[in-house]
Amino acid sequence: MNPVIHFEMPADDRDRMAEFYASAFGWQARKLGADMGHYTLVSTTESDAAGCPKAPGAIHGGFFPKRPDMPAQHPSVVIAVDDIQEAMGKVTAAGGQVPGEPMDIPGVGRYVSFFDTEGNRVSMLQPLARPGH
Repeated sequence: MNPVIHFEMPADDRDRMAEFYASAFGWQARKLGADMGHYTLVSTTESDAAGCPKAPGAIHGGFFPKRPDMPAQHPSVVIAVDDIQEAMGKVTAAGGQVPGEPMDIPGVGRYVSFFDTEGNRVSMLQPLARPGH
C-alpha cells in the first residue's frame, strides 16, 4: 500500500497563511526561496531530527503560491510511491491522467501531479531513501 505522506494547498499570501495556521492550529511554517518555487513547508506535529512526524500516521504539509497559469489549484494529498515511473503507468492504466513529467525536489525526491478519474489533482512522491525510515 502507498500511504498519504503530505498535503498541499494553494495560498495567495504566504505570510498571511503562515500567521493564520500558526494562530489557529499552532503549525510552524518554513518559507523556502525562489530556488524551491517559494513553497512553504508547515509542520503540523512534533518532528524528529530528519523533519519527519514523530506520531505514527501524522503528516506535514505545504503551501504553494497560486498562479493563474496552473490548473486545479485546490487542496490535495501527496502519495508515497517506490517507483514514480511505474506508479505513473499504473495511474494511466487505471484511467487517470499524468499531464507532466516528474521533477526532482532537492533533498526530498521525485514529484509529479496527476488527475484521478474524478478530476481531482493528486500528487505522487518517490522519496529519497532516508536512514532509519
